[in-house]
Amino acid sequence: MFATTPLRVVAVSAGLSQPSSTRLLADRLAAATRERLTAEQDTAGRDDRDVEVRVIELRDLAVDIANHLVSGFPSAGLREAIDAVTEADGLIAVTPVFTASYSGLFKSFFDLIDHTALTGKPVVIAATGGTARHSLVLEHALRPLFAYLRAVTVPTSVYAASEDWGSSGDEYTEGLPSRIRRAGGELASAVLGRTVSGASRALGLEDGEDAVVPFEQQLADLRLD
Repeated sequence: MFATTPLRVVAVSAGLSQPSSTRLLADRLAAATRERLTAEQDTAGRDDRDVEVRVIELRDLAVDIANHLVSGFPSAGLREAIDAVTEADGLIAVTPVFTASYSGLFKSFFDLIDHTALTGKPVVIAATGGTARHSLVLEHALRPLFAYLRAVTVPTSVYAASEDWGSSGDEYTEGLPSRIRRAGGELASAVLGRTVSGASRALGLEDGEDAVVPFEQQLADLRLD
């Protein structure tokens, strides 16, 4: 029998502290994607492919990234991280919000990736911050960045403010765990070659079944208050 190539999901975390809420969000998105990839393969009755998940901590590569920017020569570790990102079947990109945008470390890493290397790759974009007022960074900064890199960002982006951790949401807005499951489900569907429309497919809060999330509810995620 021929060996089956595993599905590779790579999460890039630009968190600087340790422990880091940015890393925690990356881990939870990766876990949700892995869970959904496994479930969708079982539902389809196909031979399961292993799912490999890797999280790349940019804080560990900060000096190598700076050296590469000025010298043009990546270290072995940085080269391996770039290759992991460009060869992944699905990508999760998470940054803390600095000065109403993505962090300099996050941008510097993706500046090192050839602008065609992510063409067609499904990506979940996510960010963390101290207040919900910065949530639009996903739309005015991250989504245009990955559009330039020719990646395909899934409809659901995830922003986690400090008050979102441990919150179940309210009558107008989904809680963070639900948004994470929805984004992970969309990435899994895209990795498996299924269409992800603007009316997003998501895990139900209670029974894990697919549900259609109305456009109005997606707008609520922007949390403009």
